[in-house]
Order: sequence, then C-alpha cells, then structure tokens
Amino acid sequence: MAYEHIVPKVAGRAGIVTLARGKLNPLSKDLLTELTDALVKYDQNPEIRCMVIFGGDTVYCAGADIKEMVESAFADAFAADSFGAVSDAIQSCRKPIITGVLGPALGGGCELAMMCDIIIAGESAQFGQPEINLGIIAGIGGTQRLTRAIGKAKSMEMHLTGRRMTATEAEQNGLVSRVVADDEVKSEVMKLADLITRQPPLAVIALKEAINRAEEVSLREGLLHERRLFHSLFATNDRAEGMQAFVEKRTAVFKGH
Repeated sequence: MAYEHIVPKVAGRAGIVTLARGKLNPLSKDLLTELTDALVKYDQNPEIRCMVIFGGDTVYCAGADIKEMVESAFADAFAADSFGAVSDAIQSCRKPIITGVLGPALGGGCELAMMCDIIIAGESAQFGQPEINLGIIAGIGGTQRLTRAIGKAKSMEMHLTGRRMTATEAEQNGLVSRVVADDEVKSEVMKLADLITRQPPLAVIALKEAINRAEEVSLREGLLHERRLFHSLFATNDRAEGMQAFVEKRTAVFKGH
C-alpha cells in the first residue's frame, strides 16, 4: 500500500508510524486505513518487536475528520461499522505499542492514544473527548477506555463537558505513563522502545496479553490465565537463556523462540 497520510519507518527492531495529514492530523478514512495497514504489517513482521505512534509536533491529533462525517446518516455509519475495523485491528496487535503525545489529543486522537499500551506525554499534551459538542459521543472506545483509566467521575465530567485534561492531571490519574519536556518526548519514547525490543519477545507478548486480560475478566480468571502463560514460557529457549545468563552474571541474548 502507498502511504499518503502517514510516514512509516523502522529503527532497529521498532516499527514507527508518524501521522502526517496536515497540522491537525484529522483521522480520515484513508489515514486510518493506512495506519491499520502499517501496524498490522509491523505486528506480523518477526523482526519488529515493538511499535511506536507519533502525532504532530504541536497537535497530536485533533480527532476524526468531521467533514467526512457531516453528511452521514445512521444507516451509513451502521452499515460501514465506522471506526470498527481500525479499533479491532489495533486492539488485536500482540506487540506493545508506545505513543508520544505533543499538544492536543482530542476525540479520536485521544482514543487513538488510549489504544496504545504506553503513553509518554509532553508538557504541552492535552487530552479530551469533546464529541458531545457535535451532538454525538465517542465512538472509538473513549467512554470505555477513559473510564477504565481515570474512573467514572472524571470520565463522565470530561465527556459531558468536553473539558480537556492537562498532561500533569493525566499522569496523576494514570492515563499516561509519565510526562517529560516536549523536546524530550520522541527520544524518551525511542529509549523505551529500544529497551522493550531487547526483552524476550514471547514473554513481552505474554505480558501484554495478561495485563490486557486484567481489564476484561474476574481476578480469579485473570490469575489462572497469568499462571498458564507463566508456565508456558518455560518451554521457550529464551527462558533458558535468561535464567542461565542470570546465573552466569552476563547479559542475556533473546532470540524470540
């Protein structure tokens, strides 16, 4: 696929996608199609161990492309299952996805950031779900993921009023991993990606699966799932390498099998 609205790049074992659709990066159908295509290809590439999404330098993403939606009726949105494919595709990625947020991440932009596994925010970052001002509600997971991240009360307030959350508040409420200076966001994201790519790939996939399962099942079921994944990793060469390297006091070299 030819990419017109994103810039894909591989750095070491990290697959990077940068949104590149003007200053505001509105999420058009074409942009979302390209984004999904790139992420799925990275996820299926055995040489890639971690994925990264960057938005713009002053605006991460201002949300969905309203010009594409203004004439849509219920039948159009329902028949096309608007935003369903991209949400399902990103959620199905087995490898970790890190995103760096600079400036506003609003509506679909906030939802895109929340689809990622780790968010590193610059001091200028803002998060918001202002769909109520357009007569609609979030449609790419905003009501679900934001509520799970920051709790019902704050999520309800943000959705009902369109209020934006600052980077500091987002960190205090567990929405982002950490806040750094704007000019350090990209380097910090890439340092984190590099660290993850050095970890045993099968254990990384198992960890992501186990942690995501924690939001979806009871504690008892989650504990059993974690234990079974823990047991299964004893069948990998990386487990043997990691433990032997620890005993021998050397750096382990993980190969993903």
